[in-house]
Amino acid sequence: MRESGRKQGAATPCAACKLLRRRCAQDCVFAPYFPADEPQKFASVHKVFGASNVNKMLQELPLYQRGDAVKSIVYEANARIRDPIYGCVGAISSLQHQIDVLQTQLALAQAEVVHMQMRQVSSSMSSNPATNSLENGSDKAIPISQTNKSLFNMDIMMVDQPNMGDSLWSC
Repeated sequence: MRESGRKQGAATPCAACKLLRRRCAQDCVFAPYFPADEPQKFASVHKVFGASNVNKMLQELPLYQRGDAVKSIVYEANARIRDPIYGCVGAISSLQHQIDVLQTQLALAQAEVVHMQMRQVSSSMSSNPATNSLENGSDKAIPISQTNKSLFNMDIMMVDQPNMGDSLWSC
């Protein structure tokens, strides 16, 4: 049966006590969070924050918050080892940049879809002159809703405009 991260009655030290080469007491604050089979977990935390500082942080927290605090401390320590200057902030910044790039690509793709739909509606209206009042001499535009064509269920007025060329839409 496991209690406090080690077997009852056994003298197996936790990863923290093993690294620090000290006897692991029954009430060791590290034992529940740094088991003996995960020595690298405490080694990175110790390298970045120091055992004494982590001990103080854990002592100041209520028991129910310590598990989450240890997860955060381990994550930050690993991030600091990978990127000593920015740590977690560097990872967050990189992910935010990726989100910005992907949002820009999505907006361009959506604009291209709308452009193609407009071109399709325009070509279908010009191929059927009976339904296009502009070609029949009328200067009023026909709403798309009257032509049984719809773009995102919106009423859009079609008017003849000079072709701007496809170079604006190619990326």
